[in-house]
Amino acid sequence: MSTTDDNFFERVYKVAQLIPEGKVTSYGAIASFLGMAKGARMVGWAMNGSQAKDVPAHRVVNKKGLLTGKHHFEGTNLMQQLLENEGIVIIDNQIQNLETCFWDPMKELNTSI
Repeated sequence: MSTTDDNFFERVYKVAQLIPEGKVTSYGAIASFLGMAKGARMVGWAMNGSQAKDVPAHRVVNKKGLLTGKHHFEGTNLMQQLLENEGIVIIDNQIQNLETCFWDPMKELNTSI
C-alpha cells in the first residue's frame, strides 16, 4: 500500500467518524466527498482495515443500503445488530427507508478533509 493510499484511508476514517448515530452513508458518497467519484471500492478497502481505529464502519453501506461489508465484522450479524441498536430497520440485509437515515457528507460537511 502506498503513502497516497494511507492518506486517503485516513481521510475516509475522518469522514466516517463524523457519521451521526442512527445515520448511514455509502462508500460512494464518501468517495465523492473526498474527490474520488469512482473510489467507492477504495473506501470499502479502507473500511475493511478500520477495526483497530475508532471508526463506526457499520454505518457505511452500499448505495442501495445493503450491508455488503457485514462479513468483515465478528459474528454473523454484528453489523446489523449495531445498526438496529441505533434505530435503523433492516430486512434481508438491506436498510429500510434509506432516504430517511442517509447522511450525505457533501450536504452535511462544510469543510474538506
